[in-house]
Amino acid sequence: MDPLAPAHPTWVMLLIAAVAVAVLLVLIAKVKLHAFISLVLVSAVTAVVAGIPVADVPAAMLAGFSATLGSVALLVAFGVMLGRLLEVTGGAQVLADTLIGVFGEKRAPFALGVAALIFGFPIFFDAGLVVFLPIIFAVARRFGGSILVYALPTAGAFAAMHAVVPPHPGPVAAATELGGDIGLTLLLGVPVAVLAWFPGAYLVGTRLGARYNPEPPDVFATGDADAAKSDATPPPFATVVLLLALPLVLIGLNTVVSTLIAAGSVSEDATWASALILIGQTPIALLITVLVAIFVLSPGRFPIGRASDILDQALGPICAIILITGAGGMFGGVLRISGIGEALSTSLSGLGLSLIVQAFLIATLLRVAQGSATVALTTTAGLISAQVAAAGLGNFDIALLVFAIAAGATVLSHVNDSGFWLVSRFFGMDVITTLKTWTVLETTLGLSVFVIASALWIVVP
Repeated sequence: MDPLAPAHPTWVMLLIAAVAVAVLLVLIAKVKLHAFISLVLVSAVTAVVAGIPVADVPAAMLAGFSATLGSVALLVAFGVMLGRLLEVTGGAQVLADTLIGVFGEKRAPFALGVAALIFGFPIFFDAGLVVFLPIIFAVARRFGGSILVYALPTAGAFAAMHAVVPPHPGPVAAATELGGDIGLTLLLGVPVAVLAWFPGAYLVGTRLGARYNPEPPDVFATGDADAAKSDATPPPFATVVLLLALPLVLIGLNTVVSTLIAAGSVSEDATWASALILIGQTPIALLITVLVAIFVLSPGRFPIGRASDILDQALGPICAIILITGAGGMFGGVLRISGIGEALSTSLSGLGLSLIVQAFLIATLLRVAQGSATVALTTTAGLISAQVAAAGLGNFDIALLVFAIAAGATVLSHVNDSGFWLVSRFFGMDVITTLKTWTVLETTLGLSVFVIASALWIVVP
């Protein structure tokens, strides 16, 4: 459903959005109404008050809900299946032990973060986080303390790569809209993401994690002793790494082939290219990986016929996570369709600020208003594209503008962002704790990216 023209003046639309967020926080944190019910209720009321025709309110709500579920449900389901298989066979513990053996106990959060930066190159934030869940849980169980010490730097690494580095959709769309070079954006984006991650996510995440100790859901708890033999030999380290790398390779092939087709080097009608694109779609890549994991991990550990019992144990605890995440997408979708984003962009696009500062601020306000980082990236790029073309900027400067937009689209993740709910529910945090941890980390990460981009904007002629 396309965004509507704002039904009220800009200040009224912004007030509606602010009140909706405040009411949502009160319902969840104070009244203790279930997050799913709260999100659906506030989405419906906000849609009506913001001027969406009453007959279109259900469609507006379902648009955001179904879009989020369509991108999240399969990824989460297949991801936790893979994680459960690695957990019950001892594969997650093998990987955790190897990482700790190389980096040492004190550097465990750093080791997980570095691994996430590498794995996060081709894979989306939510898929990468789900695949890494069993490793995070295994490391946290071994050393004790708050799971957030390990979870926040890891999630921050995936967030940094997702926001800044092509082939992720946000930076690709922004670079394309601004007429930049995607290859140069990628080459610059990797060091920018890594440099921003260290202070913005690793240092901040480990300190925030040490202050809070939530009780995460028992997604990967060991159970059903008959399903997997507890005394079986765990899979080798190489096997675990190959299983985790398989979806990344498949997704990477999709990216390479799609890029070659876009460049005209490969025909769109090539059967082999279509096949690689299909198996490289994230849900298909994860499905293939789960099937491979069943057949690779089962010998000597569990009968193939009992795989369903193991996978059932993984799916039960995530139903609430998926529904709440979808409802978060619903709330963000209502805010987008109501025209709040358009009201913001219209009022901000003419500000007499430096282009890189203007890009950051517009993306920030769009992110806060409607939740989606990708929408904030693409919308901001479209708004400033005419100014970029008039300024005659080179590919280097355009890449820096993409990073500034990505920085603004990263900060201040809150209740209208589906990723906020994914992190909140997976690691057992209530809304207030998530605001104090994940929202703060996303903000420091985004600011770190913006500082680096701004410094290069000033220093490099």
